[in-house]
Amino acid sequence: MAYTKRCIVTGAAGFIGSALARLLLKETEATVLVVDKLTYAGVPESLKEVGLDPATLESSNPRLKFLKADICDQAAMDGAFADFRPDTIFHLAAESHVDRSIDGPGEFVRTNVTGTATLLQAALKYWKGLDDAAKAAFRFQHISTDEVYGTLGETGYFTEKTPYSPHSPYSASKAASDHLVRAWHDTYGLPTLITNCSNNYGPYHFPEKLIPLIVLNCLEGKALPVYGQGANVRDWLFVDDHARALLLVNEKGVPGETYNVGGHNERTNLEVVKTICAILDELRPRAQGKYEELITYVTDRPGHDLRYAIDPSKLMGELGWRPRENFDTGIRKTVQWYLENEWWWGPIHASRYSGERLGKR
Repeated sequence: MAYTKRCIVTGAAGFIGSALARLLLKETEATVLVVDKLTYAGVPESLKEVGLDPATLESSNPRLKFLKADICDQAAMDGAFADFRPDTIFHLAAESHVDRSIDGPGEFVRTNVTGTATLLQAALKYWKGLDDAAKAAFRFQHISTDEVYGTLGETGYFTEKTPYSPHSPYSASKAASDHLVRAWHDTYGLPTLITNCSNNYGPYHFPEKLIPLIVLNCLEGKALPVYGQGANVRDWLFVDDHARALLLVNEKGVPGETYNVGGHNERTNLEVVKTICAILDELRPRAQGKYEELITYVTDRPGHDLRYAIDPSKLMGELGWRPRENFDTGIRKTVQWYLENEWWWGPIHASRYSGERLGKR
């Protein structure tokens, strides 16, 4: 059966949200309302290929609409639900950079906690007015992070039953938002779904994050900063695989349940950086020397979790999800995309973020 839902996607000018919106508009028959405040990390150009005019925020695609609004604005969110009348909401709008949360935690609490509560109230008010069939079909899907679980030692994996133990203002704010979503399900019966994902990477990734930062620093001949000795381990997930997982959970997930999304692609930060260097040595060689010679070890991030690793067996076993990319294929596609799409990252690098260190405490 074709996927024809009317979907609100919050934060769809961001990295994961735009990947989901592109998937919905290119591979399904869904109608999408993007709700985005367009903060520094909101890049409407990420939706250009599905019909959005970044300058006017008008769409040539009849299945795409854009609403520039703050998710903390209760009246605006109530209006979005009343006017668009969605079948589902994918909630991805969030402040998401750990280093920035160290510098300014208040905005993370406001957006991630208060904004989620505002959306839940808007959704609940709308949902209560639906008929029984529409109530049963409605979904409030909250997209979260594995960072809420804290840190792992050298072995073991996060599961849906792992106790929460956040260590940064960012992860604490996302943990709070997860708890709010569960509370609205348990208290009011709102049909909610939660996903917690590992580190995403891929095209359209804002350059403050590790992989695009390293790619662009390589291209500019800048130092490649590695925290500590680069021993921190992350489980990497290609963003389009994540988007497909979100769609699958929306279609087949059980309300009230949580599903972990991970790619079984653990790498140390140093391994990630060296892999990018090796790919660029092949695709865009330096005039002098190897890119790896630019690696510079810097003071570690405060409260830096040692290792994240997701056990996605619930998602794979119950819903049948499988990633299409492993890290080797996905990272090559990602580096190639940045080489071919300076039109997207060039203006960001010139005017919004040029690679400066954040989050020193």
